[in-house]
Amino acid sequence: MSFSEQLRKEANHIFEACFNHPFIKGVAEGKVEKEQLIHYVKQDYEYLNAMIQTKALGMAKCTNREDMEMFNTSIGFILNSEIHPHRNFCEVAGVEYEDLQGYPLAPTAQHYISHMLNVAQAGTLGEIIAVSLPCPWIYLYIGERIMKEYKPEPNHPFYEWISFYGAQEEPRMNAYLTKLDELAEQAPEEEKRRMKEHFVLSCQLEYMFFDMPYKLEEWPVQKDSTTV
Repeated sequence: MSFSEQLRKEANHIFEACFNHPFIKGVAEGKVEKEQLIHYVKQDYEYLNAMIQTKALGMAKCTNREDMEMFNTSIGFILNSEIHPHRNFCEVAGVEYEDLQGYPLAPTAQHYISHMLNVAQAGTLGEIIAVSLPCPWIYLYIGERIMKEYKPEPNHPFYEWISFYGAQEEPRMNAYLTKLDELAEQAPEEEKRRMKEHFVLSCQLEYMFFDMPYKLEEWPVQKDSTTV
């Protein structure tokens, strides 16, 4: 069993929990509240900005152009393609995508972003791949299962979101899985332990990221607008 297969097995219960989360069930069934969609897009926009920064820091630690291109491809995908599922949610919610950018981070989003960027700045190339891998892997898993089990038609309100993640001809994390396994073969046990730790924590934060818009998560203490 390869290192990436071990990680996937270790986190299988979290993958399952993500698929069964009521926010994702709502997407599958076409029943998500407007406020939940808006909350998700606001936070995911900022999260994806941090993912781009994480990939850029990974590229800076590459020693050959093939690996640099792997990160460059991902950055381009996020910048130019991953706006489409956001626009799908915005269209259903009846809001403009551009109006949902630049909002403060909710607690879970801030935690996840800090986790990724801290690892990206201080960690090895293998650790950077491990910390950023759960996002595409879980979304692919969710999208494929919704496509298979719910069989959404093009008139489904979230068909674009579901098919974007669930009908990929070449899953975008495949190159990273190959590279991660290659790096793990050469890594000392302590580094592999950190890679596993980063991966599992990111998986947990993916679940919390779905919980965040479902519960409309905000900071517990808000400023009273009536005070100066």
